[in-house]
Amino acid sequence: MSIPPPHGPHQPYGPQEPPGPYGPYPQGQFPPPGPYAPYPHHPYGPYGRPAPVNGVAIAALVLGILCFVPALGLVLGLVALGQIRKKGERGRGMAIAGSVLSSVGLVLWTVTLSTGIASDAWDTLKDAASEEGTAYALAKGDCFDSPTGSLEGSTYDVDEVPCAGRHDAEVFAVITLPGGRFPGDDSVTATAEDKCYTLEAEYAMDPWAVPEDAAVYYLLPSSQSWRFGDREITCLFGSTADNGTLTGSLRNDDSTLDADQIAFLKAMNTVDEVLYEEPEEFPEDDLPVNLTWAKDVEEVLGEQIGALAGHGWESGAEDPVADLLADLKAARTAWAKAAAADDADTFYEHYDTGYEYVDGPTTVTARKALGLTTSVPSYDGEYEGGDESAGGGELDV
Repeated sequence: MSIPPPHGPHQPYGPQEPPGPYGPYPQGQFPPPGPYAPYPHHPYGPYGRPAPVNGVAIAALVLGILCFVPALGLVLGLVALGQIRKKGERGRGMAIAGSVLSSVGLVLWTVTLSTGIASDAWDTLKDAASEEGTAYALAKGDCFDSPTGSLEGSTYDVDEVPCAGRHDAEVFAVITLPGGRFPGDDSVTATAEDKCYTLEAEYAMDPWAVPEDAAVYYLLPSSQSWRFGDREITCLFGSTADNGTLTGSLRNDDSTLDADQIAFLKAMNTVDEVLYEEPEEFPEDDLPVNLTWAKDVEEVLGEQIGALAGHGWESGAEDPVADLLADLKAARTAWAKAAAADDADTFYEHYDTGYEYVDGPTTVTARKALGLTTSVPSYDGEYEGGDESAGGGELDV
């Protein structure tokens, strides 16, 4: 599994300026397929002493790397998994990696798949890989730490931790791909980019509540892991800061928000989505495309003004939302005039007026009345009219 560099949609009201085409981390190589790394579930024995490493696991890994007697390497790996489970020793990742490498080196598929022997062996191996503490066991809402302490390099095991505390990453979606032949790295990455960013908005509906250093990462099946049944894209939040971590869950959806909060966020996010589509071309270079976009903004504002006005708000939120609606109506009028502008200067005049409500006092007051985050995000490094992605780095697993 690996995490390629994401190429997300333009977010003029998103986090800070991204750290480059691959984020802060270098693009790595695909590691051997299978469960996550040579790190144990129980790294310490009584009184804090390190638990011993299982010798059979070491042998399995050596045979797997050397491709010497690969069938024996597979058997030793499976034996080691059983011993580690019973004795609490270290080396589970080595045992799994050795088994995988041995099987890749052996013409096991062509000889024994028809007899079902390899199928049984791999079922056992995949069962071990899906145990708690591996990335194959991660589900939506799980938080975990990387064994290396950062989302950089290679790993097999992960350490699941409570989301309330500090953690390296939080899973916000798991996407299952259809079977068949491996579609290729580019195709899998394109699917992740398309679906993870959509699912991000469903999991974290309030963009103001997402830390500015948080970005989208994803774990992808490689061509090797695909052969062993890996069909999952795991979408993650991680920190782009040096040695950064996240604290507390970023989840805010229909499982954590009330009806008023959901109605407000759906309307405001729908307007923001159209604002994010601002053309790359400046009005003086291509006025027609900007006029079309301004018309789209005016239309979506009309739709969402109607949605907000038609919602039955709690008494404490009625007046603040009404004040915001007044600003939204003024903005809609400005965008309608921008859409009818005859020149770039006139367009800019109404464009500026149309943007005045964004993150303005009435927005903050309405959010406060609804119990939502009121700290206005900073948009350092962002600009209007561009196509600048805010993405995370890459973790090879």
